[in-house]
Amino acid sequence: MGNKPKMEKLGLKEKLKQTYNGKKVFVTGHTGFKGTWLLLILKELGATVKGYSLKPEDSKDFFEGVNGQSQCQHVIGDIRDRERLKKEVLDFQPDFIFHMAAQALVLESYQNPAETYDTNLMGTVNLLDALRFMDKPCKAIMITTDKVYENLERPEPYSETERLGGYDPYSNSKACCELAISSYRNSFFNITDYPKHYKSIAAVRSGNVIGGGDFSENRIIPDLVKSMRKGESLIVRNPSAIRPWQHVLDPLSGYLQLGMKMNEDPVDFADAFNFGPHTDDVLTVEELVKTALDSWGEGSYEVAKNIDQPHEANLLKLDIAKAKAKLGWTPFFSAKNAIQTTIEWYRKSEDTDMTDLTLAQINLFFDAQ
Repeated sequence: MGNKPKMEKLGLKEKLKQTYNGKKVFVTGHTGFKGTWLLLILKELGATVKGYSLKPEDSKDFFEGVNGQSQCQHVIGDIRDRERLKKEVLDFQPDFIFHMAAQALVLESYQNPAETYDTNLMGTVNLLDALRFMDKPCKAIMITTDKVYENLERPEPYSETERLGGYDPYSNSKACCELAISSYRNSFFNITDYPKHYKSIAAVRSGNVIGGGDFSENRIIPDLVKSMRKGESLIVRNPSAIRPWQHVLDPLSGYLQLGMKMNEDPVDFADAFNFGPHTDDVLTVEELVKTALDSWGEGSYEVAKNIDQPHEANLLKLDIAKAKAKLGWTPFFSAKNAIQTTIEWYRKSEDTDMTDLTLAQINLFFDAQ
C-alpha cells in the first residue's frame, strides 16, 4: 500500500464553510452594523440566511450600501412582536440562530429606558420562547454585551462566572437578558436533556466594536468620521475612559467559531463566552481619537467641559482566557490596527463600492488566519 496523502491544514474560512455551507441561519438585527457584517460573512460561507429586523434608520446606511436585501431572505419585523417572530422562526426552521437585534446605545437607554428593556429583554425572551416550538436541532448564539457585569471599575478583567449587573438601563437590560437566557437554558433546554430537545444555547459578551459601516449616533468612531468630513472639531465626552476596543471581525469570527464548536459538541459549548482584545491592549478614548486622526491625516478634537451627562463606566476589561482555551480563538487585531483598518474603510468608502470594500477586508482577515 502506498503512503496516504497528507491532509492539507484547513484555514479558518474553510473550517467555517464546513459548518455553515448549505445551512439555514436566522439572524436578528441583520440590518444593523454588526448584523450587516455577519450577513456578508455568512454569504461567503455559503449559508442560507433569513434576516429579521427593523428597517434601517437611513436609506444611505451600511445595509442599504451593500444591498443587504439581496444577501438574504429579508424580513422587516420587530422582535417585540412575539407571534410574528415565532412564525418567521418556525417557517424557516433554522440550523443556527444569531440574535443581535437590540437597542444598543447607552445614551439612548437613558432617554427611553422602558423601550430599551422591552426590546432587549422581552425581545430575547420572545426568540427563546419560539425555540420551544421547534422540533429540529438548533444552535442559538445570543449576543449580549461586555457591559453585563457589575462593573467595580477595577483593573482586573471580568470572567464569565462573575456577578452580573449594569448601572445604566442599556447595560442592565442586557444583564437581564443573560438571566433570561440562563433560565430558558435550565428550564427548557437543559443540557442533561439535550437528546429530547436538541437545542444548544450560548451567550456571548463583547463590546466597543468598531469597523466600517457604523453610522449610529453617539458612537465615537461614527461621530469622529462625521466631524472630520465636515471639517469640525470632535467633542470628546470621556477622554480618560478605557474600553476593550476591537474590530468587528474579531468578535464575529468568535461567534462563528463558537457555533462551529456547538455543532460538534452542543452540550459542552452551551455556555457563556467573552470576546475582546488582549487584556494588556488598552487604549483610552482620547488615545483612540488621536490614533484615528493620525490615520485620517487631519482633524481635531476638544474635551467637553462642565457638561451634565449620564453615568458611563470609566474602566472595563474582559477576561478572554476561556474563548482562547475552549475555542482556540484569539483576537487578530490590536486596538491600533482595528482603528487604522476602520478609518481606512471610511476613507475608501467615499469612492469605492461598500460591498467590494467590506468583502476585501473580510477576505484579508480570513486569509491571514
